[in-house]
Parts: sequence; C-alpha cells; structure tokens
Amino acid sequence: MLEFDGAVKRFGPLTALDGCSFTARPGRLTGFLGANGAGKTTAMRAVFGLVHLDAGTTRWCGQPISPGDRAAFGYMPEERGLYPRMRVRDQLVYFGRLCGRSATEVGGAVDRWLERLGLADRAEDRVDTLSHGNQQRVQLVAAVVNEPSLLVLDEPFSGLDPIALAAMADLLAEMAAGGATVLFSSHQLDLVEHLCEDVVIIDHGRVVLAGELARLRAALPQRFAEIRFRGRAPAWSDLPGVQLVAVDDGFARLQVEPTGDVAQVVALAQGSAELTSFTYQPPTLSELFRRAVAS
Repeated sequence: MLEFDGAVKRFGPLTALDGCSFTARPGRLTGFLGANGAGKTTAMRAVFGLVHLDAGTTRWCGQPISPGDRAAFGYMPEERGLYPRMRVRDQLVYFGRLCGRSATEVGGAVDRWLERLGLADRAEDRVDTLSHGNQQRVQLVAAVVNEPSLLVLDEPFSGLDPIALAAMADLLAEMAAGGATVLFSSHQLDLVEHLCEDVVIIDHGRVVLAGELARLRAALPQRFAEIRFRGRAPAWSDLPGVQLVAVDDGFARLQVEPTGDVAQVVALAQGSAELTSFTYQPPTLSELFRRAVAS
C-alpha cells in the first residue's frame, strides 16, 4: 500500500504539495486527478525520490520508502524517458537490468512484453523511428518489465489511438488484478470512471476528495436523468427540483435534486414526446470532479 502523509513540497514561492495525504491500495486501480499544475507530477516524483519533500512522508507497506523498495516499483513519466537513438529491445533490457536481474532473465521478460503489446517486429528499431503511440508502449514496457509491486503512470493514455488505449487499459487492469498497486493520472475522466475503483482529486497541492469512486458518487444527493425522445421537447423548467444541464436534438440531461420527483420527469417526457430511452444515475466522475475543485 502506498501512503502520502502530509506531504509538502515548495519550489521557491510556489507550494506544489500542501499537506497532501492519500492512500493507493494494492489490487486496485487508483485514478489521480487534478488540473494542470495541481501537484500530481510532483507527488509521483516524490515516490521515486526525484523530488525531496520539505515535510511529510511517503510510505510503502507502512514504512518510509527505501531505495530497495523503489527497485521493485515501475514508473512511466509523462515526458518521454527513453533514449531516442537506442534500439528498442537493447534499451528495455538495459532498464530491466538496473534492478539487478540477469540479462537472460530480463531479455525473456522483454520479449514477452514486446509480443504482448504488438511490438515484437520493432524490437531492433531505434526509438526515434517509432510513432508516438508505439513509443508510449515501449515506455510502458520499461515500467512493467520487472513486474512491479507498485506501478505509477503519469498521463499514460495521452495521444493513444483507441486500439492502443484499450490494450494499455486492459494491461493495467490485469496488473491490479494480480495484486499490484496501480496509480495513474489522466485528464480523460470518462476513461478513469470506466477503469478505476478508487480516485484521488488534488487541487493546488491539497487532496480535496479521495476514496472509492462508487461511494463518492452515491454520497452526493443529486441524481441525473438522461432522456432521449422523439417529438417536441418537454418544458423541463416546469418541474420543481429539476435543472436542465445539457440539451440537444432529442436529448436532455437533467439534474434532479432530492426535492425533485423522477416520476414527474418520466410523466412529462411521455406526455409530450415519444420516450426512447431513460437512465437515472448518480453524478459522473466529471461532475464529481468539477464540484470538488470548485468548493
């Protein structure tokens, strides 16, 4: 289990982390969310000793993180951390051996991962000849080649096409299912909502919301109705405790307060149009995020 306890980091007058505290649990995917400059990258770098905290601690399994612990971690930075003129396989074997494993052992693992991610035919190519998406895949292999107990990824899905995105998402879910602690940042909130059991939302260096995503969504009193219909749009504003938040041709998304009556929403829709679909759910992660950073 990875823990941040009161982490503080300042860069001159800028406070990047301001008493940051949260936990990422083993066997689960944790989405680490925040606007640009919120402190996500600084926190991730602190796990690996690339940033030294001014106060507070980071712990692994209840103890301060040691160099030995870090040798069993995997890290995928947002900035490309590869040698562009080095061949793919040679580079991955080199990175794998930094943790003390033999070339034979690491080489076998590298070959398996390259095959898994569809890069076996690019093993002898230089990194700078690969597409952005394939470079992302190589960087992911570098992070997972030693089967880490903790995997930390900074915007791993940036710039990926849908096929590569799905492959990476499946791999992260598989690693978490195998018992690893997986923490990743992303601005793609719909993807995080689909993948993650837990979320941490950080704003100006402080954690403003954290926990199991399903419980966080359910805890808010508001619910949202999504309605698709044919015909004339109903007069949604006539309903007490109901607010129209999105509208398009034949579509409406309504925020329903605890004082609102969902039965009235359905009756109004059926009374003036042909109802084709209706869903009633807690807030999305995107709505949860906006509320958390605005408070």
